[in-house]
Amino acid sequence: MKKYRLKMLAAVTTVALVTAGTANAAGCMKGAVAGGVAGHYAGHHAVVGAVGGCIVGHHLAKKHAEEQAAQRQAPRAQ
Repeated sequence: MKKYRLKMLAAVTTVALVTAGTANAAGCMKGAVAGGVAGHYAGHHAVVGAVGGCIVGHHLAKKHAEEQAAQRQAPRAQ
């Protein structure tokens, strides 16, 4: 039981550090939830799934925000 708590603490700390100071925390949270659920059903690896999902979710949210900014800038450039 103590080992599980240590893993959970490490995962929460990692997620907190990844999302600290970012505007796209929603992407991380959505990814962490989806990754945690997928990891749980894929062999009780919810913590690993949550951390991976957070990283992927943050990346996708940032990419989406950049695409939207580029679309807003395109009409101004013409």
